[in-house]
Amino acid sequence: MAGKQDKATRKEAAKARRAASKERRKQIFEAFKMQRREDKALVPLMLLALLGMTAIAVVAGLLLNMVWVFVPLGIAIGLLLAVVIFGRRVQRNVFAKADGQAGAAAWALENLRGRWRVTPAVAGTTHLDAVHRVIGRPGVVLVAEGAPHRVKGLLAQEKKRVARVVGNTPIYDVIVGAEEGQIPLRKLQNHLMKLPRNISAAQVDSLETRLAALASRGAALPKGPMPQGAKMRNVQRTLRRR
Repeated sequence: MAGKQDKATRKEAAKARRAASKERRKQIFEAFKMQRREDKALVPLMLLALLGMTAIAVVAGLLLNMVWVFVPLGIAIGLLLAVVIFGRRVQRNVFAKADGQAGAAAWALENLRGRWRVTPAVAGTTHLDAVHRVIGRPGVVLVAEGAPHRVKGLLAQEKKRVARVVGNTPIYDVIVGAEEGQIPLRKLQNHLMKLPRNISAAQVDSLETRLAALASRGAALPKGPMPQGAKMRNVQRTLRRR
């Protein structure tokens, strides 16, 4: 009886995996069609990567008399490069559409890779300026978006509030924008990933608990922009998993 149950469980699990895989392929295909309509260079670049690597592999195989080894390898590398090109151009397109919209920084932070603790809109104004709090191995990062003359004051106030709780833990502040001294939206995630690791994972947990006691204030913001083609965010996650 137990054997039959285990077999049924495995069968259901396999069915669920196939369904999930089918859904991922559907998402990627839909994103490809959307990106191709807006990005005329996408297909030529992907073909160039595939055919270019295949041609290099053929030449190398002929020179070394190992065509049967190099050609499959070249095709595999070419396909991988084509997928990388597709993912990068999709990501660039999504960030370009989100840039400048209220909540864009919060949306980008929600898609951070790794064990980051993001609390959107811990401070804000009725003009939809906001400061978002991020906790990670670097310490505490306060990310502001909105009009610079307003968010600087918000940042200073929030930094004082946080400093009273975290003590000597490093606090970084970032303003998202295109002006001098600001971080463009498309570079925000990389900027945070490059910050030095100053505290341990256990200290991150402790910080999160202590900062949770701080009452949120300011105007609520939408959790993220909804640019045309925003569903591509799911595709980025899928490509990273693959």
